[in-house]
Amino acid sequence: MKIVTAAEAAAIVKSGDRIFLQGAAMTPNTLINCICERYEELEEVEIISIHTEGEVKYALPPYNQAFNINSCFVGGNVRRAVNTNKGDYIPIFLSEIHFLFRRNILPLDVAVVQVSPPDRHGYCSLGVSVDIAIPAIQTAKKVIAQVNPQVPRTHGDGIIHKSRIDMAIEVDEPIHVAPITQITDIEHKIGKNVAELIEDGATLQLGIGNIPNAVLTNLYNHKRLGIHTEMFSDGLLPLVEKGVITGEEKEIKTGKIVTSFAAGSKKLYDFVDDNPVVHFKEAGYTNDTNIIARNPKVTAINSAIEIDLTGQVCADSIGQRHFSGVGGQMDFIRGATISEGGKPIFAISSATPKGISKITPTLKEGAGVTTTRAHVHYVVTEYGVVNLFGKNLYERAKSLISIAHPDHREMLIKAAYERFERQ
Repeated sequence: MKIVTAAEAAAIVKSGDRIFLQGAAMTPNTLINCICERYEELEEVEIISIHTEGEVKYALPPYNQAFNINSCFVGGNVRRAVNTNKGDYIPIFLSEIHFLFRRNILPLDVAVVQVSPPDRHGYCSLGVSVDIAIPAIQTAKKVIAQVNPQVPRTHGDGIIHKSRIDMAIEVDEPIHVAPITQITDIEHKIGKNVAELIEDGATLQLGIGNIPNAVLTNLYNHKRLGIHTEMFSDGLLPLVEKGVITGEEKEIKTGKIVTSFAAGSKKLYDFVDDNPVVHFKEAGYTNDTNIIARNPKVTAINSAIEIDLTGQVCADSIGQRHFSGVGGQMDFIRGATISEGGKPIFAISSATPKGISKITPTLKEGAGVTTTRAHVHYVVTEYGVVNLFGKNLYERAKSLISIAHPDHREMLIKAAYERFERQ
């Protein structure tokens, strides 16, 4: 592996290149910033990534004059750029992003990643963000890496031989941590309601945030739970320590926690470091609906920005403004539906912090339908649980109104009456 200066590694990038950036906690910011410093000599460099962490100079002036963002998942650090002429968003399932690279739909010139130092066999670890980094490395013409001894060495598929890396720089710095915030009373109520739907022996998919963590804090009396998810965070650790999560009833990788990336505290990263219980796989595997569905009682817990009275879910935009991405929501909602005894769940607060109802007569103009009404089964708020499966449009409206915030129920009843009034 050729160790060079950051400037030498960054020089691989040429005008007109399409470059991939590894994301989440593993975002290689030192290399990215060095590439950005070349903005005066570069033009029309396209950046492909999912969610990244840290400052993104390529999204800010004057650096953005040389870079265009083509994001497969919109994080807060690029949200403004993606909603201007300096960036755009590719609507795509997380399970299918690898096709863009492997089928040469969006061929990559350079992959920019962060790895552990090579072991005695010459293999580096991609740490806690394997997701779409594997197909990017396999298909890119050039790979540059920042080698960091603070990167956890994880088990699974996230390894790369040093011979695949064209140039590398050395850094020694903590990877990104995700802050843990206090769970609110409303989130506790939602978590309790969701937990009551989870059966012993279920295989769980959860995201990051307070509602998934609130669910997990209500599972201490459960037994034999398994994990097959696209990502996980600190909330799982106490359940592993208490023997609640064993994975013994999983069909796929029995006894293993399966994920494509992790984001959380240093304690979480220490837990996954050289831990054979945790298998990091690429997202094309973790999010494959057919693989998900082979596990028993798959319980997929997802969120939404808004849900209309017929059950249509928007989770990636606020009106015409792109906010996040499709991600793996549909992958797991469908996988849970097909799984024997599975339960696809949407868990949301009934209203935003500003008091706006998340259950709405219709989605906002221009909003994307992330999950269709035909795919939606369980919806949970702090006011209860409803199952929309098998219900007609009017029955769905009545069910959703019953778990809406009381301040908005009169408005929703009126909207439902006007929509479904039979002449």
